[in-house]
Amino acid sequence: MLRLLLLCGALGCGAEQAAPLTFTMVHYTRVFEGNCLFWGNASLDGRLSHVLEGHNVTQVLPLEPPHAWAQRQRDVTTYLSTFSNLVKLFNKERPMDYTQRLCCHLGCRLFPNGTSHSFYEVTLNGTAFLSFHVPNATWQRRWPGQHRVAAFAKTELMKYPITTQHLQHFLNTTCVSILQAQSAGTGKLSVRSRAPLVLGLILGTLCLLGMAVGIFWCTGGSC
Repeated sequence: MLRLLLLCGALGCGAEQAAPLTFTMVHYTRVFEGNCLFWGNASLDGRLSHVLEGHNVTQVLPLEPPHAWAQRQRDVTTYLSTFSNLVKLFNKERPMDYTQRLCCHLGCRLFPNGTSHSFYEVTLNGTAFLSFHVPNATWQRRWPGQHRVAAFAKTELMKYPITTQHLQHFLNTTCVSILQAQSAGTGKLSVRSRAPLVLGLILGTLCLLGMAVGIFWCTGGSC
């Protein structure tokens, strides 16, 4: 028994593993009768950092200086307004009398040993839809079985290589830099990290996805 206890102590049996630092964003889009409703939030290690309501996004934690954040807010408003107008246009040509709910969950984790993991997952009406494979910057279909909507959305998103590369940079570099700054106790990022929170870019990518799905809805599946 003594030997077992000594071995267990050496291996860290029963010791609590240090939890990774996390930065996550959740964005919801509800489309019904040509109208779009947006809401979501971001959290830094369990603390609310950003809130999205309608076309307005607010920064709860001061991750970016005021002038940089003001530009980010304008970018978000532009992206979401453009997407809303496209949905209204599509709905006039082919009205939709049913509701679609799109959820995007993305972020990164920084582990105590210095390694990190980034992710981007999309669900449509509660079912796994697409995911972004960060290492090679590609979208992957997650919908069970063969599904033309998911295949079409994936194909459309892969037409924007610059956007996928920027998204990869955000998840692999910017997102992790936020956590590294938090781990170092500074709470702020270095200038080299480039735009501490590229929220406008991220939501722009979501709009591309929404537009791809929206086109499918409004063409009756003729993709």
